[in-house]
Amino acid sequence: MELYEKIKRWAQLNPDRVAISSGGSDLTYREIEEYSNSLSIFISEKMKGNEPVIVYGHMEPLMVVCFLASVKSGRAYIPIDASIPEERVKKIIDDSGAKLFLSPGSIPANLKLYDHLLMLEHNEIEDAIASYKGKQPSSELFVKGDQNFYIIYTSGSTGNPKGVQITYNNLASFVEWMVSDFGLKENQRFLNQAPFSFDLSVMDLYPCLYLGGTLWTISKDLIANPKWLFQSLKESNINVWTSTPSFVEMCLMDQQFSEKMMPHMETFLFCGEMLPNETARKLKTRFPNAVIYNTYGPTEATVAVTSIEITEAILNEYPSLPVGTPKKDVEILVMDENGNAVSEGEKGEIVIIGKSVSKGYFNNEKLTKKSFFLYHNQPAYRTGDIGYIKSGWLFCAGRLDFQIKLNGYRMELEEIEVQLRKLSLVESAVIVPIYKDNKCQYLMAVVVPREHEFEKEYQLTAHLKKELQKLLPTYMIPKKFVYVSSLPMTNNGKVDRKKIANEVGV
Repeated sequence: MELYEKIKRWAQLNPDRVAISSGGSDLTYREIEEYSNSLSIFISEKMKGNEPVIVYGHMEPLMVVCFLASVKSGRAYIPIDASIPEERVKKIIDDSGAKLFLSPGSIPANLKLYDHLLMLEHNEIEDAIASYKGKQPSSELFVKGDQNFYIIYTSGSTGNPKGVQITYNNLASFVEWMVSDFGLKENQRFLNQAPFSFDLSVMDLYPCLYLGGTLWTISKDLIANPKWLFQSLKESNINVWTSTPSFVEMCLMDQQFSEKMMPHMETFLFCGEMLPNETARKLKTRFPNAVIYNTYGPTEATVAVTSIEITEAILNEYPSLPVGTPKKDVEILVMDENGNAVSEGEKGEIVIIGKSVSKGYFNNEKLTKKSFFLYHNQPAYRTGDIGYIKSGWLFCAGRLDFQIKLNGYRMELEEIEVQLRKLSLVESAVIVPIYKDNKCQYLMAVVVPREHEFEKEYQLTAHLKKELQKLLPTYMIPKKFVYVSSLPMTNNGKVDRKKIANEVGV
């Protein structure tokens, strides 16, 4: 994959084609090429080290310019969505050692207190671009090979987020697979539903830019307003849909979501959580001429590593859909607790081996050694996902630990518990994931409260949720709260989660 050359080529061949369209704000291929070139020179001249660059915002087209400017200056970028709580952002700043913070929007006042950070907001970024207009960076500086291209911070069991390093080679392997195996074509229009801090966005962003397409973003404001959302989808003329199954399920609740509303739809790509059979069935009915792919992969293995086209035959044969076969430069094994491959049909931990696997967690050798290893001199990653292989296809069957996926977001239940226990009115707490048909529907907090003055439980719940919003992203806040006088323990002194789940009626 020659991503830099491809974008430059599109800027020359189709300079006025819109590369990114977000909420009425557009950037053409010429603009993202020229702007990223200019900004990369600014970064190279202002920054002496090679620390990663934080890019903070919510789906603004200028964020992509900042991504490309960072890697053209030889530095990885760290995408952070503006919806992330400030305390979590501060932890990422501290852990990453970043010296440059770029925001196409505005920067919260509390984050501006970092003296060691050079911070640029929208107008300052535009000034930096203008000051180096027409300048060409040296391609010798570009991130390449095994250098980090981006670092995405995911939930960590200690209460601290951990940075997954994805190299240029990792990304190249992924994009080459996307453009060769999924029938994607040049000049298509791609849906971008996931914020850039969620690695599902990589599935649409880079194949789109590689193929000279147009990225049509769906912001959180649109998702919160169905009328605006469907108006945007009608106007989008998209050909390639990338989202979590949960998002398309929300759209399917409205009968107008169909081929009539979106006549140019060709390909649906799903990742991030389990795709229910019934959801795929509804989609095939509404969009009979579109192809549906189910994929699987963790952030640590560059977005996704397996795929399967969901046909009528697959739907009829498998109530729980397979996630398919691995890409050609990846091997997948299902292993028992001793590291031995299990027999076909037997469940075990999914282990991913090959070019897609990350170098590990940024500045965290201990956690890296826990999950990453070499298998026959190939990088390998223990996913913690339970799976089995049947008829040559991989099937997912939940998690080995307390890490779950909810609405496409992967999170550590322990991280939520750590933050919940920090609250002044919480003595102790456990998070229980509520499942239906092998899919996590929502999170329940089982709380031992401290003495408080609230008369009703719903008042206490509202207070705790408000406090949690300062510490966690919205998608990690439990939907339901249950209050108990104490948490049961197992014989070895651990909280008895199974008993708790039974007692609260799960």
